[in-house]
Amino acid sequence: MRRRERFQRWLFHLARDDRVPIVLTQRRIFIVPTSGGLLFAVVLAVMLIGAINYNLSLGHALTFLLAGLGLVAMVHTFHNLFGMRLTPGRAEPAFAGDLARFPLALENPRRQPRRALEFSFKDQPVVTADLSPQGRATIAVPFVTHQRGRLDPGRVTLTTRYPLGLFRAWSYPYPPFSCVVYPKPLRTPLPGASLGAHADHRQGDSGQEDFAGLRPRQISDPTRHIAWKAVARRSDEQALLVKQFAGGAMDELWLDWWLTPGERGDEDRLSILAGWIMAADEQQACYGLRLPGQQIAPAQGDAHRASCLQALALYGETEARDAR
Repeated sequence: MRRRERFQRWLFHLARDDRVPIVLTQRRIFIVPTSGGLLFAVVLAVMLIGAINYNLSLGHALTFLLAGLGLVAMVHTFHNLFGMRLTPGRAEPAFAGDLARFPLALENPRRQPRRALEFSFKDQPVVTADLSPQGRATIAVPFVTHQRGRLDPGRVTLTTRYPLGLFRAWSYPYPPFSCVVYPKPLRTPLPGASLGAHADHRQGDSGQEDFAGLRPRQISDPTRHIAWKAVARRSDEQALLVKQFAGGAMDELWLDWWLTPGERGDEDRLSILAGWIMAADEQQACYGLRLPGQQIAPAQGDAHRASCLQALALYGETEARDAR
């Protein structure tokens, strides 16, 4: 079995491609006849037998003309992939059950176009693309996620049957793709005691309710704080303005592992926490996250939400790696 795996790795180059861009050389492209191509060959054989049997000169000419056309199609199918360059991009995180999209930049150094290129991961949806002469394009190869954690989608299957569909050429590039998959959010009410204190505070003298003026936007400021009306009135200025608040400190909302139902499994409890994070973020709450052996201090914003969700996605991964 190990010999077979080694042979497959040598033949199909199944090792991860650490060097980018990935160039599809002759050794990395494979080509075989399609079912239509095999039928085409059988028809040619019958035509050749008939031409020989009845001594038909035109029959010989037509048979060899079609055979030459098939050979030219085989060369064009192979060259539709040969020399193409692939550069992987950074995949954005996704929630379990959603599509993760892995960007792949394509480059065609040749002066001939490349048509009907098909990209897919194993048993995943297919995306097609065309490349103009010496052109570039970026596609997103989809992957249907099923569980949280760090996702390695595996190698990409790049296939083409252009121009006549008589041959199928393919390659197995293995870009260094990786993606974090968050737990699927389970929408449940936020913890009652913490939510009540937070809601009372926001209705009272919370700093979120005491408007103190405008200031230039910084990278860490969430987009929901942008003062769009003020920006529209000052359209001549390029800097965006955000609302600034003052007053008492906001109550901190803690999303604690031990507040989730203990009778639920770990994955359900992580999904509940993910739903709490999304709900707290929508309410612009200042929230923190407590997990067994890990704690994230209360904060706000997109970066904080991503940090909390990533902690849920990778929960237990370090312990499992240490155990191995």
